Amino acid sequence: MISLAEASGRSPIVAPEPWTTVIEPTRGWSALGLREIWERRELLYFLITREIHGTHRQTALGLSWIFLRPVIHMFLLSLVFGRVVRVPSDGVPYPLFALAALLPWNFFSNAVTKASRSLVDNLHLIAKVYFPRILIPTATAVASVVDFAASCLVLLVVLKYYGLPLRTEMLFLPALLALTMAFALAFGFWLATLSVKYRDVSFAMGFILQAMLYASPVIYPVSMVPASVRYLYQLNPMSAIIQGFRWALLGSTGPPGAAFYVSTALVVVALASGMYVFRRTERTVVDIL
Repeated sequence: MISLAEASGRSPIVAPEPWTTVIEPTRGWSALGLREIWERRELLYFLITREIHGTHRQTALGLSWIFLRPVIHMFLLSLVFGRVVRVPSDGVPYPLFALAALLPWNFFSNAVTKASRSLVDNLHLIAKVYFPRILIPTATAVASVVDFAASCLVLLVVLKYYGLPLRTEMLFLPALLALTMAFALAFGFWLATLSVKYRDVSFAMGFILQAMLYASPVIYPVSMVPASVRYLYQLNPMSAIIQGFRWALLGSTGPPGAAFYVSTALVVVALASGMYVFRRTERTVVDIL
């Protein structure tokens, strides 16, 4: 029997073969999902703007808090440690000494606090639609750059008040900020991963950051640390970062040395491992939460 297609002289229609999708576990750097993050960069931008507006929602002073917070912190530290305790400040006015350290420290503490609880706070969003979960803690950390920029403006005013000039070393500030963000993300990824299984992390966050504050030269100079343990102390990434900020802004310390570059390598390792563990955990995050 001849088909209708053969009788008309046309070739018969052949049905296309079905698509076959092969799902394989990711290996190497692809396990971090960097390409997937880049492809969804518009979603990352949306999450960042949502975080910025949501932080100051329903506040009487609104965005004014991003300027008031560094001023209040600087005033309190200067009053207690500069006037009462009289902590040395490497030959610069204590308000400047404290504010130069508060720039990276406030950014770090805000980013870590928000990133550590980001998955728990956004469970309603995670359970509805798929997207790389790593975008959520990343957005909360990047949104803290707004507060950092406001603190920089406050610092410029204080520098003008004390008559200190701008320095060419300030051109290193973006690199120091990137290192601070990398360390905050590394810390945030690890804590966010732990908070999925253990809600105790949210209770321990205050103690962890308080301990890191005292273990970093925010309220005192590195010269007060005993020389026998000073090199080990400087391996703390926040110690190296704060010293880098004081060098770039005030020139009160020397340029970054070997301890700074060792701390940078530790941050890179912590960030890569934190991203890897986070990506492994996000597969079951909805079931656990």
